[in-house]
Amino acid sequence: MYLGIDLGTSAVKTVLVDGAQRVIASESRPLTTVSPQSGYYEQDPAQWIDATFATLDALKASHAGELAAVEGIGLSGQMHGATLLDASLRPLRPCILWNDGRSAAECLILEQRWPALRATSGNKAMPGFTAPKLLWIATHEPDIFAAIKLVLLPKAYLRLVLSGEAIEDVSDASGSLWLDAARRDWSDAALAATGLSRDHMPRLVEGCAPATTLRGELVRRWGMTRQPVIAGGAGDNPAGAVGIGAIRPGTAFISLGTSGALMAPTSRIAANPDRAVHTFCHAIPAMWIQAGAILSAASCLAWLARLFGIGEAELLAPLGARPQAPSPVSFLPYLAGERTPHDDPAVRGMLDGLSHGTDRGTIVQAVLEGVAFALADCRDALADAGIAIAEADVIGGGSRSPFWLSVLANVLNVPVHRFVGGETGAAFGAARLGRLAVTGEAIAAVCTRPERIETFEPDAELVDTYAGRLPAWRELYRPRH
Repeated sequence: MYLGIDLGTSAVKTVLVDGAQRVIASESRPLTTVSPQSGYYEQDPAQWIDATFATLDALKASHAGELAAVEGIGLSGQMHGATLLDASLRPLRPCILWNDGRSAAECLILEQRWPALRATSGNKAMPGFTAPKLLWIATHEPDIFAAIKLVLLPKAYLRLVLSGEAIEDVSDASGSLWLDAARRDWSDAALAATGLSRDHMPRLVEGCAPATTLRGELVRRWGMTRQPVIAGGAGDNPAGAVGIGAIRPGTAFISLGTSGALMAPTSRIAANPDRAVHTFCHAIPAMWIQAGAILSAASCLAWLARLFGIGEAELLAPLGARPQAPSPVSFLPYLAGERTPHDDPAVRGMLDGLSHGTDRGTIVQAVLEGVAFALADCRDALADAGIAIAEADVIGGGSRSPFWLSVLANVLNVPVHRFVGGETGAAFGAARLGRLAVTGEAIAAVCTRPERIETFEPDAELVDTYAGRLPAWRELYRPRH
């Protein structure tokens, strides 16, 4: 048996997977985000631990025998968050999250201090990444910066609590800007540019490698018969790729979680930092992921549900299974700023084209289409790096909506596929990494593609109509900085 634990932004999801790669049980606990002011997003690391332990306690109550047989644990997690620990390895402040935009000025400083940043990391400095956050801390919270003993990404902090060791995998580390993406190792020059050194960083491992083991008292708490191995694990998107078998070139996929991304595994680095394409190490050796990222995806639908005071399923139900025509309303999904292609933390969302005849369904459809158009921007940025998208698998909570996937197929003009359990793809991928760390099996034998349950083909008429709408939608963007 294997455990996959995904420390997301909105929830911790834990799955229990057997040797036949069947999900035997799953548990989820919600997380809350605090926004001290516009563009600032933080979480208390203590709630990550409480939520994770709650999922495992629940699995012990419902599946004690299966939990007892766990041999390997894989972790996935939200990327880029700055978790700062003191000499006693306690958090010095709330974690600054991936969608936090406060460090825009520090990005310019970082690129000036370290001109090789883009060539080495494969990325441009953006506020979402970890390194600029540390420059912001140094300037605005110098006492905290001076007290830093260790800087961890969210799932590495969870691993520290589970094992007592500070270890990170290269996929998550490559979202920090401190990693030399080609060498898959920390860059001393990058660390020096933020006033840090390797002494402040965790040990690095590959995602499918054994990293450490679960602490003895936790083995006893959850009634396990052996001390499970904890794998290197992965950032949430690379873990999702492992979960759907996207481990080789030509297997593009879309993540529709709190944020969104269009990603393509590559056997070589194909960076395009000028258009805010992200370069990450994959969770498996000698592979990378090129990604276009948007900061708000399924969270746009959650925002709308909150405004209307009803559930997301109720918002979607009246739309049916397929769009008949584009919404007459346009939506920019920039509720927390944007990454690809604009790199603009200050921009905000917009509804355009409202009239007295606008109803709720029109607005809901516009929101789904706005996210799809933003992913079309990502597609074009990837194309500029030589990466063509011929089809795409979809993971994340948004994959539950047939209407949304049909919109994506027509806007991107490619077939779009979904799987059973696609909304738990990152946790399932983490469980696969946990298995690989224990068994040492061939990666291709374990990281197979799950059964596709539905394919959404583009409709030629709708493809043309959406393509005609895209230029006008792009014209709505106006930089605010």
